[in-house]
Amino acid sequence: METSHKSVATLLGDPKKAILKISGPMMLAMFMQTLYNLVDAIWVAGLGPNALAAVGGFFPIFMIIISLATGLGIGTNAVVAQRIGAKDKSGAESAAKVAILLVLMLGAGVTFLSLISIKSALILMGQTGEVLTLCLQYSYIVLPFTIVFMLTNVANAILRAEGDAKRAMMVIVIGSVLNVALDPIFIYLLKLGVAGAAYATVISAAVSLSMAMYWFFIRKDMYLDLSFRKNQLDFSFLWKILSIGIPASLAQLSMSIAIFILNKFASIAAGAKGLAVFTSAWRIINFGTVPMLGISAAVTSVVGAAYGAGDMNKLEKAHFYAIKLGLMIGISVMAIVQIFSKQIAFLFAYSREGSAIFNDIVNALRVLSLFLPGTPFGMLTSAMFQGIGHGVKSLIVTIFRTIILQVFFCWFFVSVMKVGLQGVWWGIVIGNLTNAVVAFSWGKSVIRKLKNSKRV
Repeated sequence: METSHKSVATLLGDPKKAILKISGPMMLAMFMQTLYNLVDAIWVAGLGPNALAAVGGFFPIFMIIISLATGLGIGTNAVVAQRIGAKDKSGAESAAKVAILLVLMLGAGVTFLSLISIKSALILMGQTGEVLTLCLQYSYIVLPFTIVFMLTNVANAILRAEGDAKRAMMVIVIGSVLNVALDPIFIYLLKLGVAGAAYATVISAAVSLSMAMYWFFIRKDMYLDLSFRKNQLDFSFLWKILSIGIPASLAQLSMSIAIFILNKFASIAAGAKGLAVFTSAWRIINFGTVPMLGISAAVTSVVGAAYGAGDMNKLEKAHFYAIKLGLMIGISVMAIVQIFSKQIAFLFAYSREGSAIFNDIVNALRVLSLFLPGTPFGMLTSAMFQGIGHGVKSLIVTIFRTIILQVFFCWFFVSVMKVGLQGVWWGIVIGNLTNAVVAFSWGKSVIRKLKNSKRV
């Protein structure tokens, strides 16, 4: 039990050390997950464009499931961390168990609905012929494991809520590495094609979940005892988890919707070339935001514990320190992209055909990298809102950035000012920076009110 108790001690101790110790492993986990998504696509690409289109066609459906799972994980993380901070161990255990039951029920419902509607949904999305057949083959293997994906997210959230970032990292990293290793075996060695990619995905997810379940229910060396024979469940935690989790899920979906709209603007500005430039440059910018995601996971846990303990000074320190850390990382990554923009662009434009968009990618990277320093102000304030249970505020911050500001400025520069592709890049950057100012100011105001109410 010593590992978990040390993790809880870290969570409840110096907020700066807690942010560092939790965010480090989570950064690595997020990086490995991002890398796995890229490598997985590369393995499938070897089967040809139809296979790649089939797996890509399933991606929007899978993103809805993952968005729901991620949101519920964030809600679980915040509520459990709050009870740990309040030194209410039995309440934290009850909240964690309620979350597990919630995911089991929702997972079963989502699995049933997705299986009976997947074919119609894919046809509605425009899939036909061999691509539709391959996509259904992939879907019918992955969808029955919906509960596994959702439970893994919640198990990971419980680990983070305890401050046990190392094990939370292991769940993600081992699953990602295993998936990358199994892909070539199932796809090419066993000659299962697209089905092989699906089997690699579900097996790696099942192994990740099995690790967490082993720690929780067999080894039982966690801080929280999740045995369902102990204590009665307090279902009042259900609404608390959902009040944070549902807005967090919608926030995740809003980001996917925003990318779809931004793709449209890039296409309007410069056709297929604009789309190729945007998707190439945005992959690099996404890599730059991976450390922010790790810090964001830490913020929700540390802020949640501080809020539960009623220590608003610690809450404020955790929020501000996380933003300073994120800002330093954002500036560093931006500088790297600025310096090596030509070398990075060459990765996407090394062919004779690709050389035609080389300069456009260089320009996109140089402008879009300005997006990174402003990101922590909005993203980490949103995570702070989740930690204190203000899920709707978190959702508003995300939607304000993704769907309102970025889309508005892109529309203004592309459709009104007729700036072309440059308008897309500057629209994204200006929208993000505007949101950074508004979100951070709002976050400071909320923390100030919490501190004042505590003094009364």
